[in-house]
Amino acid sequence: MEMVGKEKGFSKDFIIMVFGQIISILGSALLRFALSLFVLDMTGRADLFAVLFALSSIPILVTPFGGAMADRFNRRNLMVLFDFISSVIVLFFFFALLADNHSVFVIGIVMVLLSLVSALYTPAVMASIPLLVSEQKLEQANGIVNGVQALAGVTAPVLGGILYGLLGLKILVLVSGLLFFLTAILEMFMTIPFVQHDYDGHLVSTLLKDMKDGFTYVLKQTFILKCMLLAALLNLLFTPLFVVGVPIILRVTMESNDSLYGIAMGVIDLATILGALTVGYFVKKLRIQNLYVWILVTALLVIPMAIAVLPRMLQVGYYPSYSLLIGCSLVIAMMMTVISIYVITLVQKETPNEKLGKVMAIMMAVSQCVAPLGQIGYGLLFEVFRSSIYVPVLMISAVVLLLALITNRIWRFEDK
Repeated sequence: MEMVGKEKGFSKDFIIMVFGQIISILGSALLRFALSLFVLDMTGRADLFAVLFALSSIPILVTPFGGAMADRFNRRNLMVLFDFISSVIVLFFFFALLADNHSVFVIGIVMVLLSLVSALYTPAVMASIPLLVSEQKLEQANGIVNGVQALAGVTAPVLGGILYGLLGLKILVLVSGLLFFLTAILEMFMTIPFVQHDYDGHLVSTLLKDMKDGFTYVLKQTFILKCMLLAALLNLLFTPLFVVGVPIILRVTMESNDSLYGIAMGVIDLATILGALTVGYFVKKLRIQNLYVWILVTALLVIPMAIAVLPRMLQVGYYPSYSLLIGCSLVIAMMMTVISIYVITLVQKETPNEKLGKVMAIMMAVSQCVAPLGQIGYGLLFEVFRSSIYVPVLMISAVVLLLALITNRIWRFEDK
């Protein structure tokens, strides 16, 4: 397979793609957050604020369609096209604002459209990474791309709030549209290897057939299927822990003030970024056969989190419990990020280029769709055991321990 710039590890094209990701993902996240704030200010309704964010997450379901496109067409051209489309959507919305049309319905449509474009855009990026870096640098490259995505998630609420207050919505929308446009121009200077595939001219039916072929391929490839299921289970268990569990513990059980709550959540977000950016170092110690050890350690680290919320521990003092909870959360968040990127890289190495977009998209869609299910389950579990919050935390530890044992059994003799 022809590679671009593989001798030096990180090629010019990969660097351009990363810069494009930074501008595009951050611009989209900033705008989505600012629009949600605008709705909150305009209506004063927190439920609409939450609903808009929820609706903007639905387009993740079309990610496999984006994967089929990434394998059928030139991935560089797709990135350019999607960023141009994003800029057009945002600039049309800017003119709507100038005409004093800023209804919640219009804002909802804009957020959903931007999320839809993002869902189609991401598989092209993930499928391009193995073509732009050496195999030895693949984990590190995936870490950088994941780090950019995590950084956007952390900085968007902060920067979005500041810029929304300083510039106002109209100027922020205009700036976002221009950033998307500049990203598209920048991506034109990339070169990504592409082999033209013939099709019968019926685009939609061809892409649907490609999607079906992608699902069939994943189901038949035992190694890839196991990696995908592991990634989904880890996302099911740990994403809700940090999105639902830890916030409930901090705000309800420990009654943390705004500052300490913000510090705790910021530390966990920072750990995710650090895990992504340092994966190149940690992956040297990871092998598929010892992956269960890392999962086992995370299961054991959940136990001190349960100890931190024991009634007797809370009576000792707030800060010991707070420090124990956050310290364990930090390490778990880093380890989970490293494991996730490692598993993604294994799948990339195992998948032929012509199927890479579809496989990456299916993996992303499955992993991200299970997280809301986990959040609902955690919410119910933590509500039932509100007076003894350590019980659901210990239950999580037990389930992760079981996952470690299953992982050991499944991959003990895997020679990859």
